[in-house]
Amino acid sequence: MGRRGSGRRPEPYHDARPPGATEPPAYAAIDVARITDANAYATIGPRGAASLPPFGGKFLARTDRVEPSDGYPPQRYVLIAFDNLDKAKAWRDSAAMKEIWAIQEKSSHSRIFFVEGTTP
Repeated sequence: MGRRGSGRRPEPYHDARPPGATEPPAYAAIDVARITDANAYATIGPRGAASLPPFGGKFLARTDRVEPSDGYPPQRYVLIAFDNLDKAKAWRDSAAMKEIWAIQEKSSHSRIFFVEGTTP
């Protein structure tokens, strides 16, 4: 017979940072499963780099060299660091990024998501 849960609800998440602690960093992860139009996709690189400075973003990885451990790897992967989640979201909502994402949607099968880091 399988194990059953205890019936208790999980405790709600509480931020363990002490008052006054700095916000944790955030990362934008762009998983490009497949590039469907290489010429159009190639126009994104310079625009992407130019879109980051106003939001303090820095590329940590921009590569098509993705080694699988489990599952199928994306064709390309991009990881961008920001000071915090608000700056990452502001970058995604910027006019420059909306223009870039329009090209990205037409030239690839991609997804973007944000990951909150931990404070040291």
